[in-house]
Amino acid sequence: MRLAACSLLTLALIGPTQLYSQVQPSAPQPDRNFFQRLGDAYWQDWKPSPSASTPVLARRGYRAPLDSPPFPSTDYSVGGTPVIGAPDTQTYILMQAMNQNRSRIKVYGWLNGGFNVSTSNKGDGANSPAAYYYNPNRITADQAVLYIERLPDTVQTGHVDWGFRIAQLYGQDYRYTTAKGILSQQLLVHNRENGYDPVMAYIDLYIPKVAEGMNIRVGRYISLPDIEAQLAPNNYTYSHSLLYGVDPYTQTGIVASIKLSDHWLVQAGLSAGNDVAPWTKDAKPTLTACVDYTWNKGGDALYTCANSVNDGKYAYNNVQGYYETWYHRINSTWHTDTETWFMYQRQVPNIAGNVADPIPTETGANGAFCSAGERTCFAPEVAVVNYLEHQFNAHRYLSIRNEFLDDIKGQRTGYTTKYSEHLVSYGMWVGSTILFRPELRLEHSYDLAAYDLGTKRTQFIVAGDLTYHF
Repeated sequence: MRLAACSLLTLALIGPTQLYSQVQPSAPQPDRNFFQRLGDAYWQDWKPSPSASTPVLARRGYRAPLDSPPFPSTDYSVGGTPVIGAPDTQTYILMQAMNQNRSRIKVYGWLNGGFNVSTSNKGDGANSPAAYYYNPNRITADQAVLYIERLPDTVQTGHVDWGFRIAQLYGQDYRYTTAKGILSQQLLVHNRENGYDPVMAYIDLYIPKVAEGMNIRVGRYISLPDIEAQLAPNNYTYSHSLLYGVDPYTQTGIVASIKLSDHWLVQAGLSAGNDVAPWTKDAKPTLTACVDYTWNKGGDALYTCANSVNDGKYAYNNVQGYYETWYHRINSTWHTDTETWFMYQRQVPNIAGNVADPIPTETGANGAFCSAGERTCFAPEVAVVNYLEHQFNAHRYLSIRNEFLDDIKGQRTGYTTKYSEHLVSYGMWVGSTILFRPELRLEHSYDLAAYDLGTKRTQFIVAGDLTYHF
């Protein structure tokens, strides 16, 4: 699992979508060098001409329910696949300077950093279990990310197509994406503040003649369910919910997504488990099964997932996870997303100090606070989170997040307590390439002190981040 400071951390997760849409291909300018063309592209994004417009491309299925910008994507989050039937409308500043966004293989990324001012002040990890800013009262370099990708054309139905993604991440946030066996010594052995993680590396194969289209993804990919995702542009807010902070993050395996109709999408997958490489001793054959039902002309979606199913026995992040997520478009400017889950592990070692011969825990995998005399126990947790989103215009939006988490045996956060978290955030775009997200966050643990290294029950944080896309 992923507790901050070596033990804390998924469109879901098909990457930033619809960003940079104001950057339109233009006629080549051979007398301009690369850096001049790069500057031209940023200027065009920040100060578009009055005649600039985004072309409307063909799409199979319901129209996208959201606008992006200002929101992270135009479609509700479904992991493990591109949106089948949606065109690739993405253009990028770097690609504009390189070749006027003419190629299907694209190189892009962002720099993301932030700050937080917290009532917790006892040093590293004192904000935990808040994520991603687990260190209090800091300015942090959160993410430097580079993508190389090709998206399959899932609008057409005439031929098989392919895609791939290689995503590199460096910064403080590597501690949330780290998978055991993939450069994990940076976190699990050395607990470095900043590190590198090849967070995604997969290929997509799109087969149009299976129902309304099937995509097969093979490699390391973001765990399927969740409103939130690992990479900064995929989220409404700078910080993450408590719920997401104790979730699985990536899996390595294969997942097939089949669009049966405009209403139904089904998914099935097999992986080595949560946040573990297939070559580690913690790897276990793990099943994934999800069903997405969309209705109300695309305005509502219910995403049901059994994300990780195996024997459930204690191992590195081997939680069994069952999720339900409801997305609802209220009107043209308001929408809401609600997620609830139940997770557990079996035979978790007792760390409560109430047993004579305790079983050692695995590095990076927490034990549980079991009843007296139990060497191991069943360790469940339940949670629910709601986002309420308002779009003021194409460059401004409001996020309100409320959640509840019950870590029944303390196996996910290190404390046997119930939590609530309440957040207000404001997103402000410059063009479609710079995003600033200030936020206010209030948390409380009900049964014992769980903040500031176990000394406080309540924590208040003022924070914000800046994301600069290229």
